[in-house]
Amino acid sequence: MDLGLKGKTVVITGGSGGIGQGLVMEFAREGANVVSASRDMKVGEKLAALAREQGFAGSVLPVSTDVTKRASVDAMIAQAQQRFGPVDALVNNAGGVKRSCAFEELDDETRRWELALNIDGVVNCTLAVAQDMLSRGRGSVVNISSNSSLLGEAAQQVVHYGSTKGFVNSFSKALAYEWGPKGVRVNTIAPGWIVPHRDEDISAGSFWNRLEFVGTPEGMQKALEAGTLPNMSHLPIKRLGRPEEVAHLAMFLASEISGYITGQLISISGGVYMP
Repeated sequence: MDLGLKGKTVVITGGSGGIGQGLVMEFAREGANVVSASRDMKVGEKLAALAREQGFAGSVLPVSTDVTKRASVDAMIAQAQQRFGPVDALVNNAGGVKRSCAFEELDDETRRWELALNIDGVVNCTLAVAQDMLSRGRGSVVNISSNSSLLGEAAQQVVHYGSTKGFVNSFSKALAYEWGPKGVRVNTIAPGWIVPHRDEDISAGSFWNRLEFVGTPEGMQKALEAGTLPNMSHLPIKRLGRPEEVAHLAMFLASEISGYITGQLISISGGVYMP
């Protein structure tokens, strides 16, 4: 199915992360002009080169961006508009866990870091595209949340992170109601464990390199094959989720094919969450 994304301008934050790289590459493969907004320009340049080498219909423009700083976000959006024109879709993917710990051990540095990235980042980027989208009466915002906001067990040792993603869920629903009559749709994707295919597909700042308990992407695949991967017994779809699966849903929600869908939250988690 042609999603009609060819030539569209799509801003993806957190483009250097595991899910982010899948988003950037799949949107570019579909023909969109993608702005990969990330602090890691090395990964962004690698993705841009790869898109060119593989002859994707769309292009990738890496832009160094700190989503926690409104000035940085505004500069990124201005660069996107100058290069590609009006922004048709925003995927608020940047987010993360500072560290895992029991809630009573939560420190101010962790709390403020997660608030800035997971809440301020989403608000900053959405405000930055507001005039662009609302003035034209069209656009789609796709917010990436987490199953940690939906399931208590998924937020174990990351209670504060899961709670910040709960804000994203409520924010999306409220804004969808307000912006729907103005022609702009807002939807949410809540991934479960999404695992890159290779260890080299994770950036230096990724939680894969900061949280010791998660292991490595390739290690998780080997554990799955060996039958030793935890929590697989109660997972209806017994395989690992991959970045491109989040990207495929994000592309659908960004496209006009989903033009009558707004304010929705969809979990990509192999069925571990069923509302």
